[in-house]
Order: sequence, then C-alpha cells, then structure tokens
Amino acid sequence: MRLTTKGRFAVTAMIDLALRQNNGPVTLAAISQRQHISLSYLEQLFGKLRRHELVESTRGPGGGYTLGRKAAEITVADIIVSVDEPIDATQCGGKENCHGEGGQCMTHELWSALNQRMVEFLDSITLQKLVDDQLAKGVQVEDKPATKRAISSAPVVKPIRVNAPNSVFALGNSFAKQ
Repeated sequence: MRLTTKGRFAVTAMIDLALRQNNGPVTLAAISQRQHISLSYLEQLFGKLRRHELVESTRGPGGGYTLGRKAAEITVADIIVSVDEPIDATQCGGKENCHGEGGQCMTHELWSALNQRMVEFLDSITLQKLVDDQLAKGVQVEDKPATKRAISSAPVVKPIRVNAPNSVFALGNSFAKQ
C-alpha cells in the first residue's frame, strides 16, 4: 500500500484543525498557509470530510471548520477512508481475481492479511493521540486565531461632491432659473 498525498494531507489538515479549534472555527486558508497545502485541494478534501461528518462548517465572517466529533473519537482510518483513500495492498482490490478469471495469486492471503493489519493499526490511532504527540513535541498553538481583515492599506478616497447639473436637461433648467 502506498499512501498518497490525499490521505497524508487529510490527516495533516485534521491535526492542524484539532490543535486550533478551541479558538473557534478554523479557516482552510489558515490551514493552507501553515501546512503549505493548496487551498483548492483542501476544499476538495474537506468536502469529503464534511460528508463523512468528521468536520462541520460554519459560514460567514468568523466561519471555518470545526471537528464533527471529539478528536478522541476520530481515527486515522476514518480520515483516510473518508477521502476515498484505499487501504489495500492486494493487486485485485480484495476481489480475489488477481489473475482475472484465473483466480487469486499465490500471495493474495499475505496481502489481505497486511490490509487487515494496516486497517487495525490506523484504526487504533486517534486524532487526539496525534494532537497530543504534536503538543508533546512543543508545537506552539497561537491563543488567538490569526485574523486577516480584508481591509486595504490604501487610504479611503471620498468622492468629491460637485453641485453641478448631472444632465443636459438639468443644465438647461439651471440657466432658465437665472
């Protein structure tokens, strides 16, 4: 089995989210910036994670994502399976037709047993354990969420108020009053 970036990035993003969710919803833009994962890729992953109820989304200003369940109730296997990452080392995808119509290959049971052990291993590791490991390593989590406001640094230019007629007719009327 080869774990692709889909599974790795999903687990990494979920750890980041779990570390910071006590400060309120976490934006994908913030996760993207911290973890160097494409924002559009995260949007795809979090859509799948949301459908599997591993995360919940909050819209609007101050919105973002929070965990759908407690971190201790989410396993690495849950995350990987939710983003459609197959946990399978067999050549046949577990269908026992490794040689097409000729049946299974000589090592099918070996790879099936490996699949079972991988699932058991990934199912034994919770998101909370991964968060605790990061905190034990000294990962610093900011107290307040990094709020980037969408305010331009350019000065606000107020329009100049002109008391001039705004049409040909208004111009004609202004001369008629004189």
